[in-house]
Amino acid sequence: MSLVQIASGLNQPIGVVNTGDGGKRLFIVEQAGVIRILNSGTGSLNATPFLDISTQIDSGGNEQGLLGLVFHPDYASNGYFYVNYTRDPGPGQDLTVISRFTVSAENPDAANNNSEIKLMEIPQDSSNHNGGDLHFGPDGYLYIAMGDGGGSNDQFGHAQDINSLKGKMLRIDVDDSPGIQDGMCGLIRNYAIPNDNPFAEINGCDEIWSYGLRNPWRFSFDRSTGDMLIGDVGQRTWEEINFEPANTPAVNYGWSCREGAHDFDLGNPCVSAHTDPILEFDHNGGRCSITGGYVYRGNVKAFNGYYFYGDYCSNQVWLAMNTGSSWESTEWIAAADILSRISSFGEDEDGELYIADRNAGKLFHILIENNAVFADSFEQQP
Repeated sequence: MSLVQIASGLNQPIGVVNTGDGGKRLFIVEQAGVIRILNSGTGSLNATPFLDISTQIDSGGNEQGLLGLVFHPDYASNGYFYVNYTRDPGPGQDLTVISRFTVSAENPDAANNNSEIKLMEIPQDSSNHNGGDLHFGPDGYLYIAMGDGGGSNDQFGHAQDINSLKGKMLRIDVDDSPGIQDGMCGLIRNYAIPNDNPFAEINGCDEIWSYGLRNPWRFSFDRSTGDMLIGDVGQRTWEEINFEPANTPAVNYGWSCREGAHDFDLGNPCVSAHTDPILEFDHNGGRCSITGGYVYRGNVKAFNGYYFYGDYCSNQVWLAMNTGSSWESTEWIAAADILSRISSFGEDEDGELYIADRNAGKLFHILIENNAVFADSFEQQP
């Protein structure tokens, strides 16, 4: 395996997404509010952004800005894509916004900037722990990762509160006719609630799928099994990867009564039985903040099933495998001399994986070849 640089000159890239429409393009999310296109055939970045909403977002905080992008499963026919960003309508009024845009009818490499339809707005308490990732699940519903509202120790008490959308994984239906229900908690409600959401039509916010999260920074679905894996950023000591078997609602991941697989704030007890993470690591060795990744389902079958994830500060990358009774993790690289901040992993249409380096403004391909072994191998290309 080797780490191959395939793009540079990016402005704080924090996401790498494919359309699933056979176009073989990678869409790179820049935190300041721009989406760029990398053409895999030529290896070149388009000079003109796919979307530029930099004037309408708040990126003043390190964890705010344009934070998520996903394309509709039927993007090839409807041209819909969805973004997660923060905006500031006034002092102390930060909002998480989930919006739908449409690609230009004339140009597949450009969005229609005037096509925005806001689906949801969620008020934020502070400038950190905004979560931000978006994915469509195998069930066709849109999943939204939300942090606990910021500060320390879940000071606002959101993560265990089923009447709050923060500290949660949300699940909404963007294809059904919007219908206001008593238990819907978004400020804007241009979406429907799947009937099997665990809190639909009972106590709690109908949008909630799972809860007890601190700041879920990058989650993904295993494209083979439908299982969800969530990288949740810790506070004092422990970073964690949470595992959710396909179609398993109402999982409580424990924050803030737990951090990783350890007691944390026993004065704020879990409201239900908690589920400990499958993997965790501490803050020794310069580690500070987990970046969740993907299960590899690419062309090299020997590596299928390995979950790639990393640490934002130490730039370590691990591979983990489910042995049946537990998950075992092996360090692949500690790439401090190559990477400066691992902000996101990405997956292309073929299941091959990528790493975005936020501070250096670069994108790397994790090149896995048929004779690949676990080795520290790097190659930089302009």
